[in-house]
Amino acid sequence: MEYSLNDIVIMKKVHPCGNNRFKIIRLGADIKIKCTKCEHVVMLPRIDFNKKIKKVMRNEEEKN
Repeated sequence: MEYSLNDIVIMKKVHPCGNNRFKIIRLGADIKIKCTKCEHVVMLPRIDFNKKIKKVMRNEEEKN
């Protein structure tokens, strides 16, 4: 699955706040994502992130 910085991704599991949309804020060996509802930041190894991702929404800035 292809994704880049500032893309919105939908994860398989729902965050405790009730949201499943996250914004990618850092890429590397580990990927840092931020919940779009409560703004909680989560860091996952790339392997785990690739297993837990459901869908990639395109970058918000590209739409404008």
